[in-house]
Amino acid sequence: MMKTKDKVKFWLDKYPSLRDDDNRLCSNIWSEELIEKGFEVSQFLVVYACSKLTSAPSIKRARAKLQEEEPKYRGEKYNLRKGILQDKWRKDLGYEENN
Repeated sequence: MMKTKDKVKFWLDKYPSLRDDDNRLCSNIWSEELIEKGFEVSQFLVVYACSKLTSAPSIKRARAKLQEEEPKYRGEKYNLRKGILQDKWRKDLGYEENN
Protein backbone atom coordinates (compact mmCIF):
# COMPACT_ATOMS: atom_id res chain seq x y z
CA MET A 1 0.00 0.00 0.00
CA MET A 2 1.42 3.35 -1.09
CA LYS A 3 1.70 6.24 1.32
CA THR A 4 -0.17 9.42 0.43
CA LYS A 5 3.05 11.28 -0.33
CA ASP A 6 4.10 8.54 -2.77
CA LYS A 7 0.70 8.64 -4.49
CA VAL A 8 0.94 12.40 -4.89
CA LYS A 9 4.48 12.13 -6.31
CA PHE A 10 3.34 9.47 -8.79
CA TRP A 11 0.49 11.58 -10.14
CA LEU A 12 2.50 14.81 -10.23
CA ASP A 13 5.23 13.06 -12.21
CA LYS A 14 2.73 11.43 -14.56
CA TYR A 15 0.66 14.57 -15.18
CA PRO A 16 2.50 17.83 -14.41
CA SER A 17 -0.75 19.77 -15.01
CA LEU A 18 -2.03 18.34 -11.71
CA ARG A 19 0.57 20.44 -9.86
CA ASP A 20 -1.76 23.41 -10.12
CA ASP A 21 -5.10 21.69 -9.58
CA ASP A 22 -5.75 19.98 -6.25
CA ASN A 23 -9.26 18.94 -7.28
CA ARG A 24 -8.02 17.05 -10.33
CA LEU A 25 -5.16 15.58 -8.28
CA CYS A 26 -7.60 14.33 -5.64
CA SER A 27 -9.90 12.97 -8.32
CA ASN A 28 -7.11 10.93 -9.93
CA ILE A 29 -6.00 9.50 -6.59
CA TRP A 30 -9.57 8.73 -5.50
CA SER A 31 -10.40 7.17 -8.86
CA GLU A 32 -7.47 4.77 -8.58
CA GLU A 33 -8.37 3.94 -4.97
CA LEU A 34 -12.02 3.31 -5.85
CA ILE A 35 -11.04 0.94 -8.66
CA GLU A 36 -8.54 -0.89 -6.40
CA LYS A 37 -11.28 -1.36 -3.80
CA GLY A 38 -13.76 -2.64 -6.38
CA PHE A 39 -16.05 0.39 -6.48
CA GLU A 40 -17.44 1.96 -9.62
CA VAL A 41 -15.94 5.30 -10.48
CA SER A 42 -18.92 7.60 -10.52
CA GLN A 43 -19.69 10.99 -11.91
CA PHE A 44 -18.73 12.39 -8.51
CA LEU A 45 -15.07 12.46 -9.52
CA VAL A 46 -15.81 14.29 -12.75
CA VAL A 47 -17.92 16.88 -10.94
CA TYR A 48 -15.32 17.31 -8.18
CA ALA A 49 -12.45 17.60 -10.66
CA CYS A 50 -14.31 20.40 -12.47
CA SER A 51 -14.55 22.35 -9.20
CA LYS A 52 -18.34 22.11 -9.13
CA LEU A 53 -18.26 21.01 -5.47
CA THR A 54 -16.76 22.62 -2.40
CA SER A 55 -13.18 21.41 -2.02
CA ALA A 56 -12.27 19.11 0.85
CA PRO A 57 -9.56 21.49 2.16
CA SER A 58 -12.01 24.42 2.19
CA ILE A 59 -14.52 22.39 4.16
CA LYS A 60 -11.85 21.32 6.64
CA ARG A 61 -10.58 24.88 7.14
CA ALA A 62 -14.09 26.24 7.62
CA ARG A 63 -14.91 23.51 10.15
CA ALA A 64 -11.72 24.18 12.08
CA LYS A 65 -12.35 27.93 12.15
CA LEU A 66 -15.96 27.47 13.29
CA GLN A 67 -14.87 25.14 16.07
CA GLU A 68 -12.25 27.64 17.17
CA GLU A 69 -14.71 30.54 17.25
CA GLU A 70 -17.92 28.82 18.38
CA PRO A 71 -17.66 26.14 21.09
CA LYS A 72 -21.07 24.62 20.28
CA TYR A 73 -19.57 23.19 17.07
CA ARG A 74 -16.70 21.42 18.84
CA GLY A 75 -16.60 17.65 18.89
CA GLU A 76 -14.99 15.22 21.28
CA LYS A 77 -11.69 15.19 19.40
CA TYR A 78 -11.45 18.98 19.51
CA ASN A 79 -12.07 19.04 23.25
CA LEU A 80 -9.56 16.25 23.85
CA ARG A 81 -6.89 17.88 21.69
CA LYS A 82 -7.41 21.43 22.96
CA GLY A 83 -8.17 20.59 26.58
CA ILE A 84 -6.67 17.54 28.17
CA LEU A 85 -3.81 16.98 25.75
CA GLN A 86 -2.87 20.66 25.60
CA ASP A 87 -2.68 20.84 29.40
CA LYS A 88 -0.58 17.67 29.49
CA TRP A 89 1.86 19.01 26.92
CA ARG A 90 2.16 22.34 28.75
CA LYS A 91 2.93 20.49 31.98
CA ASP A 92 5.40 18.15 30.25
CA LEU A 93 7.18 21.13 28.67
CA GLY A 94 7.46 22.88 32.01
CA TYR A 95 5.10 25.78 31.42
CA GLU A 96 3.47 27.12 34.56
CA GLU A 97 -0.24 27.73 34.64
CA ASN A 98 -1.40 31.29 35.28
CA ASN A 99 -3.72 31.28 38.31
